[in-house]
Amino acid sequence: MSRFSDALLYATLLGSALPAVASDDFSGIGRAATPAEVKAWDIDVRADFLGLPPGSGSVAQGQAIFAAKCAACHGVAGESAAMFTPLIGGTTADDSKTGRVASLSAGPTRVRTVFMKLPTISSLFDYIQRAMPWTQPKSLKPDEVYAVMAYMLNLAQIVPADFTLSQQNMAEVQQRLPNRNGMTTDHGLWPGAPASQGGMGNGGQPDVQAQRCMQDCAESIQLGTPVPPPLRKVAGSPAAQNRSIGGVRGTP
Repeated sequence: MSRFSDALLYATLLGSALPAVASDDFSGIGRAATPAEVKAWDIDVRADFLGLPPGSGSVAQGQAIFAAKCAACHGVAGESAAMFTPLIGGTTADDSKTGRVASLSAGPTRVRTVFMKLPTISSLFDYIQRAMPWTQPKSLKPDEVYAVMAYMLNLAQIVPADFTLSQQNMAEVQQRLPNRNGMTTDHGLWPGAPASQGGMGNGGQPDVQAQRCMQDCAESIQLGTPVPPPLRKVAGSPAAQNRSIGGVRGTP
């Protein structure tokens, strides 16, 4: 069980164990989460592969799933089109040997694909499992996620065409990623002991400094980029598919 689910379960058990007097002000509000509900949230996969579900999938199986559920947005071979940046490309055989994609440090590039930047394969599994396909997130079974990843890894020339990806060989495959050594953990977003103490973080020290604006401040700041026009028509109107709470993400 992951840290998130540990904390959620702990909070649930703690709440049910407190004296009745402690919850009198909230009588009739909420209930303890069921084991099934906790399990539904406990889907995160960490960089150390904790949380990785059992399963497997071959390149051939992944090709069929990718064509049916992924190619509309990402292209048949991960090359994309007008909607999203490509998943595959921009890496070389030398990158796979060194674990650092040379083009990332060689100045501006036309595009940066997923496999040019990907340092941990667990991150890709976690994202696909919880967010893909875009129109049906969380609809893929673990075996299907493994298969789609196997196909993508083959397209990126990281595994052969007859390869089957599973939870047993994920760590070994990660050692083939072209940018496996390209991630730095020496910043405040990565907690834990610094490398000098055998850890991967910087001790949790913040690496940015900022002060609140007190005068002559911008009235509003807008973040994000609009959804490309072709993508808005793929699954109907985004506005019609969202609750009427604020603006629709990705639209002006």
